[in-house]
Amino acid sequence: MTDLVIRSLVAGEESLFTSMPDPLPEVPKTDYTAGVAGGGYQPDRTWIALRNGRVVSRAAWVLPPGAVGRPWLEWFDLDAEPEVGADLLQAAHAALGGPTLYHAALPPDWRQKPAAAPPLAAARLAGLVQHGERLRFAGSGTHAAAPAGRYAVRPAADRTEIAGLVARIAAPQILTGAEAARAVAGIDLATDPLAWLPGPPQTWRIATRGGEPVGLAAAAGDVCYPMIAYLGLIDPAALDALLADAVTVLLAGGAREVVADVDAYRTGVVAGLERAGFQPIRARLTFIPAG
Repeated sequence: MTDLVIRSLVAGEESLFTSMPDPLPEVPKTDYTAGVAGGGYQPDRTWIALRNGRVVSRAAWVLPPGAVGRPWLEWFDLDAEPEVGADLLQAAHAALGGPTLYHAALPPDWRQKPAAAPPLAAARLAGLVQHGERLRFAGSGTHAAAPAGRYAVRPAADRTEIAGLVARIAAPQILTGAEAARAVAGIDLATDPLAWLPGPPQTWRIATRGGEPVGLAAAAGDVCYPMIAYLGLIDPAALDALLADAVTVLLAGGAREVVADVDAYRTGVVAGLERAGFQPIRARLTFIPAG
């Protein structure tokens, strides 16, 4: 690797970063040049590895304007052996004041994609540890009808009712954008969703059985895109009814597609989203610094 050069970018070198072909073009990404213009990406937080003048690895740490935390690694591509990527990450970590979170965006079937493996191996070599996998689903109205008779769904009365139900739900089944809420504003979406979601109480939907609340969902059409931002269940069997209602509300509000994020290990929720007409469009692996 004597011909290898690892360094950060300097202003005006955006085209050097984008000169590397995308090894996973099916994964949607924010345009890098637009990210620089918006202030989230910066040259001194963007690193490249050059071999004989060709970019063989690139990494970009993002920190949106106004965010409260440290930058996190959002973009990492590698067309070389994992050791090259690890050397790049370690050099960048030294300049950035230590390792940071890495959110690896991958296709849902990333285990069958050879191009997905090198960056993950490099992250591990650089001392990062995988800390979970989340799947993003999208649906556009082909959802199944809610089961009749068992559950009713209504809008929340006010923020007090929402907060009371959130306090009763220890582990919500769906949290969309939880990584952004924590990284940008330091908010735990699972325990304090009202601090992150700006919509009126009526966008929160409550599933009831016999008049008693058994589930809560945020049909958030006024965030960055229409989503089921939060869904938590006291009665797990209320999932289908609450999903169907939330999607119906968002479509009625003009959404053309609805997204929802779920931890990959929640196979029952994954199955419920698929029953409702959702399809996986992205996996996201989170890596954290060891220790």
